[in-house]
Amino acid sequence: MDVPLSPDLQAKLSRLAAEQGRASEALVVEAVERMVNYEEWFLGEVDKGLAAADRGEFVDHADVRKIIHDRYPG
Repeated sequence: MDVPLSPDLQAKLSRLAAEQGRASEALVVEAVERMVNYEEWFLGEVDKGLAAADRGEFVDHADVRKIIHDRYPG
């Protein structure tokens, strides 16, 4: 598979590969694997949430406020 990269992106990729002592292709494969794995996970989580909503399972508004306040006080 050939994937065209802009000259700027190619330069950044080459620089990172050189800094890490790795082949540019290895970095590209790693990046694609991360993205694909994340997308699979994310879509699975969305499906779980939609299924819960279809079953009428919702988080109470007060509970959401508490979660937000606990995570981001102030």
